[in-house]
Amino acid sequence: MLNPDYQLMLIAWLGVALWVGFVIFSNRKIHPKALFTLFMVELWERFSYYGMRALLILYMTANLIDGGFQFDDAKAFGIYGAYGALVYLTPILGGYFADKLIGFRKAIVIGALLMAAGQFTLFMNNQTTFFIGLALLVVGNGFFKPNISSMIGRFYADGDKRRDGAFTLFYMGINMGAFLAPLTCGAIGENEGWQYGFLTAGIGMLLGYIIFFFASRTSVFQQVGLAPDEKPTKNVVSFVPNSVLPYATIVVLIIISWILIQYNDVVDVLLASLAAIIIGYLLYQASKMEVVAKQRIWVVVLLLLFTTIFWTFFELAGSALNLFTARNVHKEIFGTEIKTTFFQSFNPLFIMLFAPIFSWIWIKLSNLNKEPAAPYKFGTGLLLLGLGFLVLKFGGSYAKLGMVPAIFMVFLYLLHTLGELTLSPVGLSLVTKLSPKHMVAFMMGIWFLSSSIAHQGGKHISKLTTVNEKTIVESSAFQNSDIDKDIKAVLSENEFKDRLADNEEKKTHAIPIEKLLVSNDFIARMNEVNPQKQYAKSIVVVKEVLQDAENYSGMKRQKMIKSASQEFLSFKGSEVNTEVATLADYEKLFEKSASISVTNVIKSESLNKGLSVFTMLGFIAIGCGIVLFLMGPFITRWMHGVK
Repeated sequence: MLNPDYQLMLIAWLGVALWVGFVIFSNRKIHPKALFTLFMVELWERFSYYGMRALLILYMTANLIDGGFQFDDAKAFGIYGAYGALVYLTPILGGYFADKLIGFRKAIVIGALLMAAGQFTLFMNNQTTFFIGLALLVVGNGFFKPNISSMIGRFYADGDKRRDGAFTLFYMGINMGAFLAPLTCGAIGENEGWQYGFLTAGIGMLLGYIIFFFASRTSVFQQVGLAPDEKPTKNVVSFVPNSVLPYATIVVLIIISWILIQYNDVVDVLLASLAAIIIGYLLYQASKMEVVAKQRIWVVVLLLLFTTIFWTFFELAGSALNLFTARNVHKEIFGTEIKTTFFQSFNPLFIMLFAPIFSWIWIKLSNLNKEPAAPYKFGTGLLLLGLGFLVLKFGGSYAKLGMVPAIFMVFLYLLHTLGELTLSPVGLSLVTKLSPKHMVAFMMGIWFLSSSIAHQGGKHISKLTTVNEKTIVESSAFQNSDIDKDIKAVLSENEFKDRLADNEEKKTHAIPIEKLLVSNDFIARMNEVNPQKQYAKSIVVVKEVLQDAENYSGMKRQKMIKSASQEFLSFKGSEVNTEVATLADYEKLFEKSASISVTNVIKSESLNKGLSVFTMLGFIAIGCGIVLFLMGPFITRWMHGVK
């Protein structure tokens, strides 16, 4: 029988395929063929990006035995934050080179090939190539992302009424790719091995490139994107020919990205310095402008601050919230257990469902002359974001054994998505309207810089959720728990306690407590402490075998269950039926196991730490939303009629 994860994946693909067919068929006489080609290219690129994003933090923190790198949470969050920050910085250079030197088409091809190469490099599954792969993805995104959307705009003249519809369809392609990615790359990565998830993401990007390559060989794109708009008459850099400069820059950017992702604290200094210089420059320029222009610039700077806060909290979806889901969410929906990565599909799914509704609401309110001004939309977005975190906190009251019911995480993503739909579409449009004409491009760049800062800022927030198992073992909560006294005594010995944290001198990684509890030397020490009872080997691993057995039938299933039963060792004298044949019966033994009570304490502490941080974020977001509502009349006045 086909794995349920793959069944869900196939259903999603069938639904998207039918929807894509309908979209293309119903719009074929309205829009040029180029739009649908670029729609498919972007769908595959986003499939590649979001597939990798769903896996990245899980892969870095997974145990060595499970194919991961076993990085501690703080290190993994640092790498993830730097990667996300650089992904939003490189499009500035990628867009410049396309405009001035190589044209959109060549930039898109370069970006697609670099990103495919990056995913295939991650597939190699070792730490040396891992950072090279991330650097390739960063630079590839910089050349691809800004230029495919710019290329679409060239097929529509200024004032063309079809233009907004074209970008709506393009946005749909983005979300279709983002929806399918976790269900596909995630399912394959979590079931078959992380590297195969990256391989799948790479194949997706390669398919996007192939579509673009063959379309370029036909008349679909006409002459659009072949040449830059205004080629400079002399070398941009005096000692480097213009024909060489983009490729030399790519090599330099890959090296710089490779360094910055590893030594990611430098990115903090880089972005903080950049932000300070830019804000200072903006305020200086504003001081020389007449009152209306000056106040509009102040509005942009103010809303930029709140936008950065929004995206900093929102983008935790790929880092802290992803790990929280893996460790502290009971991932069962309507009786079916789903993979951690699948939760990353809820945001694009909700966007596809609710974006048309929001669009209709704004048009309706506009016709009634009741559409709220931008500050109130921003404020509503932040309120919804904050409520999402508080819903998760509420879900904590229903937690069992440190696990929150999945429905609360689904509601978090729903509220966060509604907040995104309230705030995100307004931002870019508002920047173009409020900025002086000679500063529009510069201001757009600053707006994207806020997303870069948000990813790096999210690194520090994510680190607040990290749980140090050594610290928990030393805590009074652990020592006062009902865990077996001998287990507490042995775990408190330095020889074992120190293994729960990284040791830089010995260059050893922390061992997860559930692995330490079933290690041979721990079991031997337990039996030394109290030879009258045999230490119960945790059946964490056994449970996994039994869960796998549920996917089979007949003799194979019985053999797997028998093997698991024989592996299970219990305290002498306890009642254990080695003929247990159902997962439900084994679950009862599992929960009674002395060693699993330790991991339950760890999970509970992890849950409490995560929820306390998310609750704080919820109140901060709501507070920011309220501030925007209170400042709404003043901000609206400074906008001087811009809506």
